[in-house]
Amino acid sequence: MTEETPGFEEEPDVPSGATPEDAEPKAATPSEEEAAAPAGDANQITALTAQLDQARSALTERTGDLQRLQAEYQNYRRRVERDRVTVKEIAVANLLSELLPVLDDVGRAREHGELVGGFKSVAESLETVVAKLGLQQFGKEGEPFDPTIHEALMHSYAPDVTETTCVAILQPGYRIGERTIRPARVAVAEPQPGAAPAAAKEEKADDEESGGGEEV
Repeated sequence: MTEETPGFEEEPDVPSGATPEDAEPKAATPSEEEAAAPAGDANQITALTAQLDQARSALTERTGDLQRLQAEYQNYRRRVERDRVTVKEIAVANLLSELLPVLDDVGRAREHGELVGGFKSVAESLETVVAKLGLQQFGKEGEPFDPTIHEALMHSYAPDVTETTCVAILQPGYRIGERTIRPARVAVAEPQPGAAPAAAKEEKADDEESGGGEEV
């Protein structure tokens, strides 16, 4: 049994022909793959960023297309609804235009007191139906003449009017809403040529009464 000398440590066995440096463990050096990894990750991030930008651009473009499509669809719906209302109004106006002679006969019968019995009930029912469809009668004596809604069939002069006035309604006019389907046929009267308006005459008379009798 051998005794160990205190203070000395056994040295590791060194193969013959090897230097002490060879016996020391070498520090691990990074491999080529590990060195190339950071560069590869950066390239991948750049590629993903580019793809994300492309996706965002495509999304923005598709969103704009969708908004334009929705706007076009809303405009189309409004046009269709407007055309539908217009076609309905034209159809109703054409129908009521065909009934105007009947309404004229009813009006003349009422003026002559012939609207009695069953004929009266039928006439009133007809007038109720056309009123529900929006037909309105217009034209009154004494209202100013308006060439957009009146048709003058007779003309005269009158001293008691200050403007062209409807003095007789020869045939009433009819409208649906703002659409005139037949103008009112009227007799009109104009002021006498050269005659001073009534307001001017009254003003002149007042002036004469207030200051005409004063002596200078």
